[in-house]
Amino acid sequence: MKRLNDTLAMGWIRIAPRYLPFADAASAELPLARLLRLSLFQVSVGMAVVLLNSTLNRVMIVELGIHAWIVALMVSLPLIFAPARALIGFRSDTHRSMLGWRRVPYIWMGTLLQFGGLAIMPFALLLSGDTQGPAWIGQAGAALAFLLTGAGLHTTQTAGLALATDLAPAEARPRVVALLYVTLLIGMVASALVVGALLADFNQIRLIQVIQGTALLTMGLNLLALWKQEVRDPSRTARSRPRPAFRDSWQALMRSDRAGRFLIAVGLGTAGFSMQDILLEPYGGEILHLSVGETTTLTAVLAAGSLAGFVLAAHTLGRGFDPCRLAAFGLLAGLCAFCAVIFAATLASALLFCVGTALIGFGGGLFAVCTLTAAMGLERGGQNGLALGAWGAVQASAAGVAIALGGAIRDAVSGLASQGLLGPALTGPSVGYGVVYHIEIALLFATLAVIGPLVRPASEVRPQASSSFGLAEFPG
Repeated sequence: MKRLNDTLAMGWIRIAPRYLPFADAASAELPLARLLRLSLFQVSVGMAVVLLNSTLNRVMIVELGIHAWIVALMVSLPLIFAPARALIGFRSDTHRSMLGWRRVPYIWMGTLLQFGGLAIMPFALLLSGDTQGPAWIGQAGAALAFLLTGAGLHTTQTAGLALATDLAPAEARPRVVALLYVTLLIGMVASALVVGALLADFNQIRLIQVIQGTALLTMGLNLLALWKQEVRDPSRTARSRPRPAFRDSWQALMRSDRAGRFLIAVGLGTAGFSMQDILLEPYGGEILHLSVGETTTLTAVLAAGSLAGFVLAAHTLGRGFDPCRLAAFGLLAGLCAFCAVIFAATLASALLFCVGTALIGFGGGLFAVCTLTAAMGLERGGQNGLALGAWGAVQASAAGVAIALGGAIRDAVSGLASQGLLGPALTGPSVGYGVVYHIEIALLFATLAVIGPLVRPASEVRPQASSSFGLAEFPG
């Protein structure tokens, strides 16, 4: 029996590194259990994103009867804090504290902001839809709730990514980034399924319970993620240490053409992949005549494509592949994806549409992970927070603006087409969608042109001996 147990144990040791996803993201400095615990802050961010951008949209418009323009305004409020991510990252780099922490105070404050916003949100939303009293009181409270939650998730994610960068060795960072993205995706998908099931039989009490339960879960997850992660070092946060001005640090970061060109590429590429975010499901229903259930599965198809992109990025970047070169492959996948989506209407092919949707997720996921990995290489003098904050500010702002423009362009073009103002050949309902998808193709081509000079020659790529990390090599 002992011999059999030993044989099985050795078999698991050989098999697990191959089939356990992201096992090789661990390192002596950041063991797998600690890394997985740290990644829980991404789950809380994913829950907040789903509530703000998905679940509450329908609840406010349908169940609570709030005007759509008010809902759109509230959902866009968190984007106000997106450009501040660079400043948040910089402040966490240069934080002064007797306790010796740099990242922990910002993750904690972001957690408190998320908790506060979610705690007051259900009551504010119910007051917004109350026809018996002044609706502006509830609307003001809802705006405050969305602002607090948005500020909290941006602060938490920026400081959390900077902390992960501080803890992970340089050679493991691509796999750590991919793992953090997978955790974010899992948090979004799981919370969407759970919240959707809990609110299937909607009532006001259930709405309060779900949102405030999310607030409590956010607090618990982030506390667990923070516990004993950052080592206290009072010498690093002493008040006597000089603190550079944000303007000087920003100018130093942007002094090279590489940083400026990189951020332009991030903005253009993110906009190219994000403009269709709210149009894919309506396109499938209106143009390809898919049922509600069939269009709902598109979310799973998109998520599966993104997961494939994360896995490929973790595997390939871990072998020393240039992140900008791999990001360009993601852009090429996006070009194929939008062509497939466009031709799906011409061919009336739901299968081609699903393939295009999966490729959008794959290309977008690959582009996001690779550009975030490249952003880690921009830091100078230990200022990980500033570099990652700059990436986050550009990425979040570009995504928000692109989503808003995508909906507006689709509506405007469809209105012109329905009136026959675009000519007899452009009168169908697919015209508005097609214009948006063609703009996205143009944006991805522009991103390829911008990111091209950033790609390192093959002779400069630093090969790595191995990206495997087996159970036998786990830190004790």
